[in-house]
Formats: sequence, C-alpha cells, structure tokens
Amino acid sequence: MLTEYIEEAMKKAKYEIIKDEEPYYGKIPELSGVWATGKTLEECRKNLKETVEDWIILSVKKDLPIPNLGKESIRVEEKVSV
Repeated sequence: MLTEYIEEAMKKAKYEIIKDEEPYYGKIPELSGVWATGKTLEECRKNLKETVEDWIILSVKKDLPIPNLGKESIRVEEKVSV
C-alpha cells in the first residue's frame, strides 16, 4: 500500500529547471507542500521521493488528510484501547 502510493505520487511529479545552485526542481501538485531540488534530475527525483515519504509520516502523525492518488490511498486505522 505505501510503496504503491509513493510510486503513484512519483508518476504525478512535475519537473522544471530553475536558476539556482540546484537547478532541478520537482513537485507533486496533488500533495500540498511536497517539492524538492537537486543538482541533477536523478538527485531531484531521489530528494522528492524522500520528501513524499516524510510528508506521509508527518501527515499520519498529525492526523492530516492524505489524498487518494488514482487508485492508491493510505488509510490509518485508529487503535482502540481496552
């Protein structure tokens, strides 16, 4: 579930070249605030994937909504204390 979600997110990534030390810029428009840069496209993709992973962890921890991406979704079930 998690791997498939990350793969789907990476398929939706948009890249551009910007005027910066790290000229490759990537973002995933469907995931608010998820972006990364790199000196090469591969470095940018690696950094973006790590950012997606961190974004998911933070969203789960803070109980923030995680949008579906295509058929992929992440569901967090509440633990019930007995």
